[in-house]
Amino acid sequence: METRAVGHPCFDAGVAGGCGRVHLPVAAGCNIKCNYCNRRYDCVNESRPGVTSGLLEPRQAVAYLEEVLTRAPHITVAGIAGPGDAFADPHATLETMRLVRERFPELLLCLATNGLNIGPYVQDLAQMNVTHVTVTVNAVDPDVGAKIYAWVRDGKVIYRGLKAAELLLRKQLDAIAALKSHGIKVKVNTIVVPGVNDGHVSDVAVKMAELGADIHNCMSMYPNKGTPFESIPEPTAAQVSEIRSKAREYLPQMTHCTRCRADAVGLLGDDRSGEFRGCMADVVRDKYSKSPDKPYVAVGTMEGVLVNQHLGEAYRLQIWGKFDDGYHLVEERDAPEPGQGMERWQKLAEILHDCKALLVSGIGSNPNQVLLERAIVPVVMNGFIGMGLDAVFGNGNLAALAVRKTGGCSKGTGCGGDGGGCG
Repeated sequence: METRAVGHPCFDAGVAGGCGRVHLPVAAGCNIKCNYCNRRYDCVNESRPGVTSGLLEPRQAVAYLEEVLTRAPHITVAGIAGPGDAFADPHATLETMRLVRERFPELLLCLATNGLNIGPYVQDLAQMNVTHVTVTVNAVDPDVGAKIYAWVRDGKVIYRGLKAAELLLRKQLDAIAALKSHGIKVKVNTIVVPGVNDGHVSDVAVKMAELGADIHNCMSMYPNKGTPFESIPEPTAAQVSEIRSKAREYLPQMTHCTRCRADAVGLLGDDRSGEFRGCMADVVRDKYSKSPDKPYVAVGTMEGVLVNQHLGEAYRLQIWGKFDDGYHLVEERDAPEPGQGMERWQKLAEILHDCKALLVSGIGSNPNQVLLERAIVPVVMNGFIGMGLDAVFGNGNLAALAVRKTGGCSKGTGCGGDGGGCG
Protein backbone atom coordinates (compact mmCIF):
# COMPACT_ATOMS: atom_id res chain seq x y z
CA MET A 1 0.00 0.00 0.00
CA GLU A 2 1.46 3.33 -1.04
CA THR A 3 0.62 6.82 0.13
CA ARG A 4 2.08 10.11 -0.98
CA ALA A 5 5.60 10.56 0.32
CA VAL A 6 5.07 14.28 0.85
CA GLY A 7 2.07 16.45 1.35
CA HIS A 8 1.49 16.89 5.08
CA PRO A 9 1.22 20.65 5.62
CA CYS A 10 1.90 20.49 9.37
CA PHE A 11 5.15 18.56 8.99
CA ASP A 12 6.38 20.32 5.86
CA ALA A 13 5.94 24.10 5.58
CA GLY A 14 6.94 23.90 1.91
CA VAL A 15 3.64 22.22 0.95
CA ALA A 16 1.36 24.14 3.33
CA GLY A 17 0.15 26.44 0.57
CA GLY A 18 -0.98 23.66 -1.74
CA CYS A 19 -1.79 20.62 0.36
CA GLY A 20 -4.77 20.59 2.72
CA ARG A 21 -6.00 18.45 5.58
CA VAL A 22 -9.33 17.43 7.04
CA HIS A 23 -9.86 16.58 10.69
CA LEU A 24 -12.47 13.94 11.44
CA PRO A 25 -13.97 14.63 14.90
CA VAL A 26 -14.55 11.10 16.16
CA ALA A 27 -12.59 11.31 19.44
CA ALA A 28 -15.22 12.51 21.90
CA GLY A 29 -13.69 11.83 25.31
CA CYS A 30 -10.36 12.58 26.91
CA ASN A 31 -8.29 10.64 29.43
CA ILE A 32 -6.43 13.58 30.96
CA LYS A 33 -7.48 17.01 32.19
CA CYS A 34 -5.16 19.89 31.32
CA ASN A 35 -5.45 23.10 33.31
CA TYR A 36 -5.60 25.17 30.10
CA CYS A 37 -8.22 23.10 28.27
CA ASN A 38 -11.94 23.77 28.01
CA ARG A 39 -13.44 21.84 25.11
CA ARG A 40 -16.52 23.36 23.46
CA TYR A 41 -17.77 20.66 21.14
CA ASP A 42 -20.29 22.77 19.29
CA CYS A 43 -18.78 26.25 19.34
CA VAL A 44 -18.98 27.84 15.89
CA ASN A 45 -17.15 31.08 16.68
CA GLU A 46 -13.81 29.82 17.98
CA SER A 47 -10.88 28.41 16.04
CA ARG A 48 -8.66 26.40 18.35
CA PRO A 49 -8.01 22.77 19.35
CA GLY A 50 -10.88 21.06 21.17
CA VAL A 51 -13.61 22.82 19.19
CA THR A 52 -15.90 21.16 16.67
CA SER A 53 -19.38 21.65 15.26
CA GLY A 54 -20.26 17.98 15.64
CA LEU A 55 -19.13 14.50 16.57
CA LEU A 56 -19.00 11.67 14.06
CA GLU A 57 -18.95 7.90 14.31
CA PRO A 58 -16.40 6.05 12.12
CA ARG A 59 -18.71 5.26 9.21
CA GLN A 60 -20.18 8.75 9.26
CA ALA A 61 -16.63 10.12 9.19
CA VAL A 62 -16.01 8.29 5.91
CA ALA A 63 -19.26 9.58 4.42
CA TYR A 64 -18.31 13.10 5.46
CA LEU A 65 -14.81 12.68 4.02
CA GLU A 66 -16.25 11.61 0.69
CA GLU A 67 -18.20 14.85 0.46
CA VAL A 68 -15.22 16.95 1.54
CA LEU A 69 -12.98 15.47 -1.13
CA THR A 70 -15.46 16.24 -3.89
CA ARG A 71 -15.36 19.93 -2.94
CA ALA A 72 -11.76 20.24 -1.74
CA PRO A 73 -9.61 18.03 -4.01
CA HIS A 74 -6.35 19.52 -2.69
CA ILE A 75 -6.80 17.57 0.57
CA THR A 76 -3.87 15.19 1.00
CA VAL A 77 -4.26 14.32 4.68
CA ALA A 78 -7.07 12.89 6.78
CA GLY A 79 -6.52 12.97 10.51
CA ILE A 80 -8.06 12.73 13.95
CA ALA A 81 -7.33 15.65 16.26
CA GLY A 82 -10.09 15.58 18.85
CA PRO A 83 -12.08 17.15 20.24
CA GLY A 84 -10.82 14.76 22.94
CA ASP A 85 -7.92 12.33 22.72
CA ALA A 86 -7.65 9.84 19.89
CA PHE A 87 -6.98 6.96 22.28
CA ALA A 88 -9.42 7.69 25.06
CA ASP A 89 -11.66 5.52 22.86
CA PRO A 90 -9.20 3.54 20.71
CA HIS A 91 -11.97 1.59 18.97
CA ALA A 92 -13.44 4.69 17.32
CA THR A 93 -10.01 5.91 16.21
CA LEU A 94 -8.78 2.60 14.83
CA GLU A 95 -12.07 1.86 13.07
CA THR A 96 -12.04 5.29 11.45
CA MET A 97 -8.44 4.89 10.30
CA ARG A 98 -9.19 1.43 8.92
CA LEU A 99 -12.26 2.56 6.98
CA VAL A 100 -10.52 5.64 5.59
CA ARG A 101 -7.51 3.61 4.50
CA GLU A 102 -9.74 1.12 2.69
CA ARG A 103 -11.78 3.81 0.95
CA PHE A 104 -8.98 6.30 0.21
CA PRO A 105 -5.65 4.42 -0.02
CA GLU A 106 -3.92 7.47 -1.53
CA LEU A 107 -4.46 9.75 1.48
CA LEU A 108 -1.92 10.33 4.21
CA LEU A 109 -3.30 9.37 7.62
CA CYS A 110 -2.38 11.15 10.82
CA LEU A 111 -3.63 11.66 14.34
CA ALA A 112 -2.92 13.71 17.44
CA THR A 113 -2.75 12.38 20.98
CA ASN A 114 -1.50 13.15 24.46
CA GLY A 115 0.42 9.86 24.31
CA LEU A 116 -1.12 8.24 27.38
CA ASN A 117 -2.80 5.30 25.67
CA ILE A 118 -1.39 5.11 22.15
CA GLY A 119 1.41 2.67 23.05
CA PRO A 120 -0.57 -0.59 22.76
CA TYR A 121 -1.83 0.41 19.30
CA VAL A 122 1.35 1.57 17.56
CA GLN A 123 1.70 -1.67 15.62
CA ASP A 124 -1.92 -1.40 14.45
CA LEU A 125 -1.25 2.13 13.21
CA ALA A 126 1.84 1.01 11.35
CA GLN A 127 -0.07 -1.82 9.68
CA MET A 128 -2.69 0.68 8.48
CA ASN A 129 0.12 2.90 7.18
CA VAL A 130 -0.61 5.83 9.48
CA THR A 131 2.44 7.91 8.63
CA HIS A 132 2.27 10.96 10.92
CA VAL A 133 1.49 11.26 14.63
CA THR A 134 1.52 14.36 16.83
CA VAL A 135 2.11 13.90 20.56
CA THR A 136 1.57 16.77 22.98
CA VAL A 137 4.40 16.79 25.54
CA ASN A 138 4.33 19.80 27.85
CA ALA A 139 6.99 18.70 30.32
CA VAL A 140 9.74 16.12 30.80
CA ASP A 141 10.01 16.95 34.50
CA PRO A 142 7.08 15.53 36.53
CA ASP A 143 7.30 18.47 38.94
CA VAL A 144 6.49 20.79 36.02
CA GLY A 145 3.88 18.44 34.60
CA ALA A 146 2.07 18.26 37.94
CA LYS A 147 1.31 21.98 37.58
CA ILE A 148 -0.24 21.46 34.14
CA TYR A 149 -2.41 18.36 34.56
CA ALA A 150 -5.36 18.20 36.96
CA TRP A 151 -5.70 14.44 36.57
CA VAL A 152 -4.78 11.49 34.37
CA ARG A 153 -7.03 8.47 33.91
CA ASP A 154 -5.35 5.16 33.12
CA GLY A 155 -8.09 2.61 32.54
CA LYS A 156 -10.49 3.08 35.44
CA VAL A 157 -7.92 4.59 37.82
CA ILE A 158 -7.55 8.37 38.16
CA TYR A 159 -4.19 9.80 39.25
CA ARG A 160 -3.50 13.34 40.41
CA GLY A 161 -0.50 15.50 41.15
CA LEU A 162 3.00 14.12 40.79
CA LYS A 163 1.83 10.53 40.24
CA ALA A 164 -0.30 11.67 37.31
CA ALA A 165 2.57 13.58 35.71
CA GLU A 166 5.01 10.69 36.20
CA LEU A 167 2.62 8.19 34.64
CA LEU A 168 1.84 10.38 31.66
CA LEU A 169 5.50 11.14 30.98
CA ARG A 170 6.49 7.48 31.14
CA LYS A 171 3.75 6.52 28.69
CA GLN A 172 4.65 9.40 26.36
CA LEU A 173 8.33 8.50 26.20
CA ASP A 174 7.57 4.83 25.54
CA ALA A 175 5.02 5.73 22.87
CA ILE A 176 7.31 8.08 20.95
CA ALA A 177 10.10 5.51 20.99
CA ALA A 178 7.66 2.88 19.67
CA LEU A 179 6.35 5.17 16.93
CA LYS A 180 9.86 5.92 15.69
CA SER A 181 10.80 2.25 15.77
CA HIS A 182 7.97 1.67 13.28
CA GLY A 183 9.13 4.49 11.00
CA ILE A 184 6.28 6.85 11.82
CA LYS A 185 7.00 10.58 11.66
CA VAL A 186 6.47 12.28 15.02
CA LYS A 187 5.69 15.91 15.69
CA VAL A 188 5.81 17.03 19.31
CA ASN A 189 3.49 19.83 20.41
CA THR A 190 4.39 21.77 23.53
CA ILE A 191 1.87 24.23 24.94
CA VAL A 192 3.83 27.21 26.27
CA VAL A 193 2.34 28.38 29.58
CA PRO A 194 4.01 31.54 30.95
CA GLY A 195 5.32 31.06 34.45
CA VAL A 196 4.70 27.32 34.35
CA ASN A 197 6.76 25.62 31.63
CA ASP A 198 8.09 28.46 29.47
CA GLY A 199 11.58 28.01 30.90
CA HIS A 200 11.39 24.25 30.45
CA VAL A 201 10.66 23.95 26.71
CA SER A 202 14.31 23.49 25.73
CA ASP A 203 14.50 20.51 28.08
CA VAL A 204 11.51 19.03 26.27
CA ALA A 205 13.25 19.58 22.92
CA VAL A 206 16.42 17.87 24.14
CA LYS A 207 14.56 14.76 25.29
CA MET A 208 12.38 14.59 22.19
CA ALA A 209 15.46 14.86 19.97
CA GLU A 210 17.01 11.94 21.85
CA LEU A 211 13.92 9.87 21.02
CA GLY A 212 14.14 10.78 17.32
CA ALA A 213 11.19 13.16 17.01
CA ASP A 214 11.06 14.86 13.62
CA ILE A 215 9.71 18.33 14.39
CA HIS A 216 8.72 20.45 17.39
CA ASN A 217 5.77 22.82 17.60
CA CYS A 218 5.85 25.37 20.44
CA MET A 219 2.25 26.55 20.72
CA SER A 220 1.08 29.56 22.68
CA MET A 221 -1.37 28.71 25.44
CA TYR A 222 -4.82 30.13 24.75
CA PRO A 223 -6.34 31.43 28.04
CA ASN A 224 -9.71 29.69 28.12
CA LYS A 225 -12.51 30.92 30.35
CA GLY A 226 -13.47 28.50 33.10
CA THR A 227 -10.04 26.84 33.42
CA PRO A 228 -7.45 27.09 36.20
CA PHE A 229 -5.14 28.92 33.77
CA GLU A 230 -7.72 31.43 32.51
CA SER A 231 -5.94 34.35 34.19
CA ILE A 232 -2.52 33.50 32.73
CA PRO A 233 -1.90 35.76 29.71
CA GLU A 234 -1.07 34.30 26.34
CA PRO A 235 2.69 34.44 25.71
CA THR A 236 3.78 37.21 23.41
CA ALA A 237 5.12 36.60 19.93
CA ALA A 238 8.56 37.71 21.14
CA GLN A 239 8.49 35.21 24.00
CA VAL A 240 7.52 32.36 21.72
CA SER A 241 10.15 33.38 19.17
CA GLU A 242 12.86 33.27 21.83
CA ILE A 243 11.67 29.87 23.07
CA ARG A 244 11.69 28.49 19.54
CA SER A 245 15.15 29.88 18.92
CA LYS A 246 16.53 27.94 21.88
CA ALA A 247 14.59 24.77 21.08
CA ARG A 248 15.74 24.93 17.45
CA GLU A 249 19.24 24.00 18.61
CA TYR A 250 17.88 20.49 19.21
CA LEU A 251 14.86 20.03 16.92
CA PRO A 252 13.47 21.67 13.75
CA GLN A 253 10.69 24.06 14.68
CA MET A 254 7.22 24.39 13.18
CA THR A 255 6.44 28.09 12.86
CA HIS A 256 3.31 28.01 10.68
CA CYS A 257 0.84 26.37 13.10
CA THR A 258 -2.68 27.85 13.05
CA ARG A 259 -4.05 26.05 16.16
CA CYS A 260 -6.62 24.11 14.15
CA ARG A 261 -10.11 23.13 15.21
CA ALA A 262 -10.95 19.46 15.67
CA ASP A 263 -13.07 19.71 12.50
CA ALA A 264 -10.66 21.83 10.44
CA VAL A 265 -10.89 21.53 6.65
CA GLY A 266 -8.70 22.97 3.91
CA LEU A 267 -5.35 24.71 3.82
CA LEU A 268 -3.58 25.96 6.92
CA GLY A 269 -4.65 29.54 7.35
CA ASP A 270 -7.73 29.06 5.16
CA ASP A 271 -10.05 26.95 7.29
CA ARG A 272 -13.31 25.95 5.58
CA SER A 273 -14.95 24.17 8.51
CA GLY A 274 -17.78 26.71 8.46
CA GLU A 275 -18.49 25.88 4.83
CA PHE A 276 -18.77 22.17 5.63
CA ARG A 277 -20.76 22.58 8.86
CA GLY A 278 -24.04 21.86 7.10
CA CYS A 279 -22.54 18.78 5.47
CA MET A 280 -21.47 17.43 8.86
CA ALA A 281 -24.91 18.16 10.30
CA ASP A 282 -26.51 16.19 7.45
CA VAL A 283 -24.25 13.23 8.19
CA VAL A 284 -25.04 13.39 11.91
CA ARG A 285 -28.78 13.69 11.27
CA ASP A 286 -28.58 10.68 8.96
CA LYS A 287 -26.97 8.80 11.84
CA TYR A 288 -30.07 9.23 13.96
CA SER A 289 -32.44 8.08 11.23
CA LYS A 290 -30.49 4.84 10.84
CA SER A 291 -31.37 3.60 14.34
CA PRO A 292 -34.85 2.07 13.80
CA ASP A 293 -34.29 -0.42 16.60
CA LYS A 294 -34.20 2.47 19.08
CA PRO A 295 -37.55 4.21 18.83
CA TYR A 296 -37.20 6.81 21.58
CA VAL A 297 -35.36 10.01 22.48
CA ALA A 298 -34.50 11.03 26.06
CA VAL A 299 -34.84 14.68 27.07
CA GLY A 300 -33.44 16.76 29.91
CA THR A 301 -36.17 19.29 30.70
CA MET A 302 -37.42 21.16 33.76
CA GLU A 303 -40.99 21.75 32.63
CA GLY A 304 -41.61 19.46 29.66
CA VAL A 305 -41.46 22.18 27.01
CA LEU A 306 -37.82 23.22 26.61
CA VAL A 307 -34.54 21.33 26.50
CA ASN A 308 -32.95 23.22 29.40
CA GLN A 309 -31.16 20.80 31.74
CA HIS A 310 -27.51 19.85 31.91
CA LEU A 311 -27.25 16.08 32.17
CA GLY A 312 -25.32 16.31 35.43
CA GLU A 313 -28.24 18.17 37.02
CA ALA A 314 -31.04 15.97 35.66
CA TYR A 315 -32.51 13.59 38.22
CA ARG A 316 -35.27 12.51 35.85
CA LEU A 317 -35.40 12.29 32.05
CA GLN A 318 -38.44 12.35 29.80
CA ILE A 319 -38.74 9.70 27.08
CA TRP A 320 -40.36 10.81 23.83
CA GLY A 321 -41.42 8.85 20.75
CA LYS A 322 -42.61 9.60 17.25
CA PHE A 323 -46.05 8.25 16.32
CA ASP A 324 -48.44 8.58 13.39
CA ASP A 325 -50.05 11.65 14.92
CA GLY A 326 -46.83 13.32 16.06
CA TYR A 327 -44.48 13.29 19.06
CA HIS A 328 -45.72 12.09 22.44
CA LEU A 329 -44.25 11.75 25.91
CA VAL A 330 -44.00 8.02 26.64
CA GLU A 331 -42.81 8.10 30.25
CA GLU A 332 -40.29 9.55 32.69
CA ARG A 333 -37.28 7.62 33.98
CA ASP A 334 -35.14 8.36 37.02
CA ALA A 335 -31.47 9.07 36.32
CA PRO A 336 -28.81 7.36 38.46
CA GLU A 337 -27.78 9.12 41.66
CA PRO A 338 -24.65 11.33 41.55
CA GLY A 339 -21.41 10.30 43.23
CA GLN A 340 -20.84 7.03 41.40
CA GLY A 341 -18.19 8.18 38.94
CA MET A 342 -18.14 6.40 35.59
CA GLU A 343 -20.53 3.76 36.95
CA ARG A 344 -23.25 6.42 37.01
CA TRP A 345 -23.02 6.87 33.25
CA GLN A 346 -22.87 3.14 32.56
CA LYS A 347 -26.12 2.80 34.51
CA LEU A 348 -27.62 5.69 32.55
CA ALA A 349 -26.74 3.94 29.26
CA GLU A 350 -28.65 0.88 30.49
CA ILE A 351 -31.64 3.03 31.46
CA LEU A 352 -31.66 4.63 28.00
CA HIS A 353 -30.98 1.41 26.08
CA ASP A 354 -33.96 1.99 23.76
CA CYS A 355 -33.14 5.66 23.04
CA LYS A 356 -31.30 6.71 19.90
CA ALA A 357 -30.43 10.16 21.25
CA LEU A 358 -30.40 12.35 24.36
CA LEU A 359 -31.35 16.04 24.23
CA VAL A 360 -29.68 18.13 26.95
CA SER A 361 -28.41 21.67 27.40
CA GLY A 362 -24.97 20.41 28.42
CA ILE A 363 -23.00 17.21 29.00
CA GLY A 364 -19.53 16.31 30.29
CA SER A 365 -16.98 14.32 28.31
CA ASN A 366 -17.33 11.13 30.39
CA PRO A 367 -21.09 10.60 29.91
CA ASN A 368 -20.74 11.79 26.30
CA GLN A 369 -18.21 9.07 25.61
CA VAL A 370 -20.13 6.32 27.43
CA LEU A 371 -23.38 7.11 25.64
CA LEU A 372 -21.73 7.25 22.22
CA GLU A 373 -20.18 3.85 22.85
CA ARG A 374 -23.71 2.51 23.41
CA ALA A 375 -25.04 4.17 20.23
CA ILE A 376 -26.95 6.84 22.17
CA VAL A 377 -26.09 10.18 20.59
CA PRO A 378 -25.99 13.27 22.86
CA VAL A 379 -27.45 16.41 21.29
CA VAL A 380 -26.47 19.61 23.10
CA MET A 381 -29.02 22.36 22.45
CA ASN A 382 -31.28 25.01 23.91
CA GLY A 383 -34.83 25.34 22.59
CA PHE A 384 -38.15 23.61 22.28
CA ILE A 385 -38.25 19.84 22.66
CA GLY A 386 -40.07 19.54 19.34
CA MET A 387 -37.21 21.25 17.52
CA GLY A 388 -34.77 18.71 18.89
CA LEU A 389 -37.05 15.81 18.05
CA ASP A 390 -37.37 17.12 14.50
CA ALA A 391 -33.60 17.15 14.14
CA VAL A 392 -33.14 13.67 15.59
CA PHE A 393 -35.91 12.04 13.58
CA GLY A 394 -34.57 13.59 10.38
CA ASN A 395 -36.89 16.48 9.63
CA GLY A 396 -35.04 19.44 11.12
CA ASN A 397 -31.79 21.37 11.08
CA LEU A 398 -29.34 20.10 13.66
CA ALA A 399 -26.78 22.76 12.75
CA ALA A 400 -29.26 25.50 13.64
CA LEU A 401 -29.68 24.03 17.12
CA ALA A 402 -25.93 24.18 17.67
CA VAL A 403 -25.84 27.84 16.63
CA ARG A 404 -28.50 28.67 19.19
CA LYS A 405 -26.54 26.84 21.84
CA THR A 406 -23.40 28.83 21.24
CA GLY A 407 -24.94 32.25 21.04
CA GLY A 408 -22.98 33.40 24.08
CA CYS A 409 -19.58 32.96 22.47
CA SER A 410 -17.39 35.99 22.02
CA LYS A 411 -14.99 35.50 19.17
CA GLY A 412 -11.41 36.12 20.11
CA THR A 413 -11.97 36.21 23.86
CA GLY A 414 -12.85 32.60 24.58
CA CYS A 415 -16.18 30.85 24.68
CA GLY A 416 -18.86 32.47 26.79
CA GLY A 417 -21.32 29.58 26.60
CA ASP A 418 -22.35 27.36 29.47
CA GLY A 419 -19.65 24.75 29.03
CA GLY A 420 -22.04 22.01 28.03
CA GLY A 421 -19.58 20.45 25.64
CA CYS A 422 -16.71 20.21 28.09
CA GLY A 423 -15.91 17.49 30.56
